[in-house]
Amino acid sequence: MDRRPLEERARDGLRTRREVLGADYVDRAMAAVDDFNAEFVELLNSVCWNDIWNRPGLPRRTRSLLNLAMLSALGRTPELKLHVAGALNNGVTREEMREVFLQVAVYCGVPAAVEAFRAAREVFAERAQST
Repeated sequence: MDRRPLEERARDGLRTRREVLGADYVDRAMAAVDDFNAEFVELLNSVCWNDIWNRPGLPRRTRSLLNLAMLSALGRTPELKLHVAGALNNGVTREEMREVFLQVAVYCGVPAAVEAFRAAREVFAERAQST
């Protein structure tokens, strides 16, 4: 585990978060930090986006595939959409996402996969409109 000071880990995690999710999204999220959620955001940046995402054991692309499966299984659609975009940024193809969601259908249930496919298609459409 990364034993550097929290401030350094949070800074590096924030950089990773921007690289994966996109600077615009992260900048908007950081602009919404207030006294109520500041400690949570620090935890998110230091632990999630640094201590886990920056570990050398798995490449970001693999971490993205795992997140797609887990968020689909949990039915966390807003976060799934965010990570569909992040997975695209990390080089995951639509075809690979389809395979993940098919696997979700078998192991987690068809309704979870229906929602995952729907969420991914919305992200694909949003990206197509912005280009």
